Amino acid sequence: MSRESRRAFVGAVAAGTAFGAQIRPTVTTRSAARVVGANDRVRVGMIGVGGMGTVHLRAFMKQSEDEKDIEVVGVSDVYTKRKERARDIARISDKQVHHDYRDLLARNDVDAVLIAAPDHWHGQMALDALAAGKDVYLEKPMTHTIEEAKAIVDAVKKYNRVLQVGNQGLSAASTHQLKQLIDAGEIGPLLCAQATSARNSLLGEWNYRVEPEGTPETIDWTRWLGPAPKRPFDADRYFRFRKYWDYSGGIATDLFFHALGPILYPMGPQFPARVSASGGIYVHKDREVPDTYATMIEYPDFYIEMSGSMGNAGMGRHHRQAIYGHKGTLVVNGNEVLLYPETFPELQSRAQRGQAIQPEPRSFALPVLGPQRDARTPHTTNFFACVRSRKQPNAPAEIGHKIIVAIKLGVFAYREGRTKCFDPVAQRIVEKSAPRKEYKGDGKNHTVEELGYKATDGV
Repeated sequence: MSRESRRAFVGAVAAGTAFGAQIRPTVTTRSAARVVGANDRVRVGMIGVGGMGTVHLRAFMKQSEDEKDIEVVGVSDVYTKRKERARDIARISDKQVHHDYRDLLARNDVDAVLIAAPDHWHGQMALDALAAGKDVYLEKPMTHTIEEAKAIVDAVKKYNRVLQVGNQGLSAASTHQLKQLIDAGEIGPLLCAQATSARNSLLGEWNYRVEPEGTPETIDWTRWLGPAPKRPFDADRYFRFRKYWDYSGGIATDLFFHALGPILYPMGPQFPARVSASGGIYVHKDREVPDTYATMIEYPDFYIEMSGSMGNAGMGRHHRQAIYGHKGTLVVNGNEVLLYPETFPELQSRAQRGQAIQPEPRSFALPVLGPQRDARTPHTTNFFACVRSRKQPNAPAEIGHKIIVAIKLGVFAYREGRTKCFDPVAQRIVEKSAPRKEYKGDGKNHTVEELGYKATDGV
């Protein structure tokens, strides 16, 4: 980057220009990128090497040693301590460590980048990486705004790049087993689904350690704020950014983005029609985001309800992930998917009618995975495979866009105290959504045969 362009960038940030709101690349676009061969190492750059970025970095270093199919060639961060730590873990030189992530993107020896910066930077960094000809692994929750997500979908097509959103549940065997069973009609017409993310932190979730080394002298606060509102240096906001609306959506964006993907994908990815939310700060008073939160996401033919808390872990045990259909219910139980069939009085023998009969669930075993570097291995493995093959990854930008729309509408609904509506055709928030379906006809319902049974079964 030239001295003039660097000065303009820093000046714009200092002046409060919202790069995220511009929704366009701030780097020079490139028309071509290296074609990674089947036997070539994928050369990876890391943007953001805090907690999650370091987890990925350590996993990638082990992969580079064991499989020798990738190589970490550069890192970028705005905190001196994290840059030095990442340099030592990656065993790279000082010249391969960058303060401005765009210097990393300008390098010809970088094929792909992993972005693990705070949420409010995801959109701009991903757009810049795509324009620079890099493939992108973009940590959840994809973006901080709906507009950024749409811009990324367009940029992936424009620059013909591979982008994987960090929703590793979409690479889980259970998710694809659920889809197969639903597509095969095993649970009949879909009705609804539920999911949760629950923890119990005594002193408050996301209260990561505030490091004494983190000072205005070691953290480039102005650059870290970037598109967010300008504020004086605040170590709590830097190290614990997920508690604040400027940089996060709390439970919704950090956890429900993960929970929604493995349910929406098998049910059929689409935009929601309307979303409502509730909850509050009931226990942990040191934050802006709620410690307990629920959202109802309504689609044209089913709805998904998610409820979670950072003050009670029991919700994770008693409010399990489940998908409900007219003929049965699907539940993931460890290394198997269970299908609980519904019982219909019409299909029971006369002797059994009126009795509480619950058939045993059918079990579908999931493939046993081999040794993994961490829980994210299948998802990053899928990403690197697609970098080589140029195929669609398991969590492409289009699906990430649909998930973040539902998640962010819930955040808006919670903060505004009203249901938020969405137009899936125009892909924008509207004041009133299309009316719910009304079925008018001759009064006839489906037949037993249409549900997959015989008229004489058990009758």
